[in-house]
Amino acid sequence: MGQRIALISAVHEELAEILQLMPDEQQVALGGRTYWQGHLQGHEVVAVLSGIGKVAAATTTALLIERFAPQQVIFTGVAGGLMSGVEVGDIVVGSALVQHDLDATPLFARHEVPGYGRSRFQPDLALTQVLHAAAKDAVTWLPKLLNPEVLRAMGLHSPSVHQGEIATGDRFVATEADSAALRAALPEALAVDMESAAVAQVCHDFGLPFAVVRTISDRADSQAHVDFRLFLHEVARHYSARIVRKALNLL
Repeated sequence: MGQRIALISAVHEELAEILQLMPDEQQVALGGRTYWQGHLQGHEVVAVLSGIGKVAAATTTALLIERFAPQQVIFTGVAGGLMSGVEVGDIVVGSALVQHDLDATPLFARHEVPGYGRSRFQPDLALTQVLHAAAKDAVTWLPKLLNPEVLRAMGLHSPSVHQGEIATGDRFVATEADSAALRAALPEALAVDMESAAVAQVCHDFGLPFAVVRTISDRADSQAHVDFRLFLHEVARHYSARIVRKALNLL
């Protein structure tokens, strides 16, 4: 038997697709959340929905680690593209996670997490490389996973895989002004979401290897709310299931 892997999904559509791959899953209710235990690709798996926002994601992750003692954590989800060239349908594998809305100045530098002496948390290198390989596999399968009408409607032509910084905050970024402000404050950030850095901090606290992969659902601008739901239903769930299955094959 392989390792015990925790799979945290940011959105319900992704989790549902992953659970379909786990025929023997059993539910455990804890802290107002439902955790699914089962097996996938030769590994013990615990899958759960993170909840939206940093507090929900941190609580979910802490309960998960304390109760189920996974050996590695994989976090999948969607994000808004920030950096130029990071487009809808692309995949970002996190190499650093930062809270864009954390500001304890003048006591600490902007974005620094009080008590940690750092502003970024780095995922496990080996697990990140596995997710990067799985993401590269997923984008090559895109034309076969989606029908041509969806590909045209979403403007998905030749998606790319990026690796770099992901910014997290308790705000759905949906205006060009907000995106521009984030780019100015965090010029290295490829994408923005609402949970990843919180999960990263909890995994750091427990000394647990983790990695993050995010599919770009929108460009974090005035069209974000329009694209988001369509993308979840038509694209993200297929991507996530493919990435998870491939990654677990590689572990």
